[in-house]
Amino acid sequence: MSNSPKATSLAQRMTNAQAYWQTEAGRALWETQRACLGPVVEGRKGRHSLEMGMGPALMTMSAIAHPIRWAPSLALADSDSTLVCPPDRLALPDCCLDTVVIHHWLEHLSDAHYTLQEAARVTADNGVLVLFGFNPLGLNGLTQRWRKQQADFPWSGHWRSASRLKDWLAFVDFEVERVDYCCFRGPMSTACGERWEALGRRHNLPLGESYMIQAQRRQRHAPVQRVKFGLRAPVSPSSLGATRTGAPMRYPAGQRRLKKDSERE
Repeated sequence: MSNSPKATSLAQRMTNAQAYWQTEAGRALWETQRACLGPVVEGRKGRHSLEMGMGPALMTMSAIAHPIRWAPSLALADSDSTLVCPPDRLALPDCCLDTVVIHHWLEHLSDAHYTLQEAARVTADNGVLVLFGFNPLGLNGLTQRWRKQQADFPWSGHWRSASRLKDWLAFVDFEVERVDYCCFRGPMSTACGERWEALGRRHNLPLGESYMIQAQRRQRHAPVQRVKFGLRAPVSPSSLGATRTGAPMRYPAGQRRLKKDSERE
């Protein structure tokens, strides 16, 4: 993977994105995204997590024992435990991760739905899948429509709405639990001002520059099977405890004698 043309292309995209995260606008966005992610992962316990991030690590506040970072090439690996493989063919077993975070990669992959399918595959049944994306309905999203020809990150990506990704998640049998919008900037501002951020986060207005989707696997209820009793003959009223009506029941001779003796007693 690390020497393939696809890996080289993804590595170049990731390298180009690093310059954005060093700007004032990029640092402000990263800080607000980390603040959104904190309540989701701080209280979660588990053994393994995976972060596929376009920027600096977001999962530093997590209590999960073994955090794994993904990279498209060995040159971009942070440590010996970094997972280097195609994003649509993760070298991990099914349902092995307690938390999976995809940070803006779905906007820069031509086969993004396959990557999402792989992320869903490796997420445990009780795990959480978190997606970060740029909001096309935010202020910068409206600006991005006029800057499609620009090759710089983040304008070079394909921005999808949270509702679109909700449909994608439903296809891989995941259900959206919550969508949080973050990074509310004022006009002509690079910083996420406290006033704008507090107002937007309080009401969770869908106008933030970025959104965070929290999803979990749908719980499948066990099918209820009704028990069918195969009765070979009609059930008599007496066997169901019903009051006897009609002609008196005839007993065999022996049973009739026992019945009379009991009545005399």
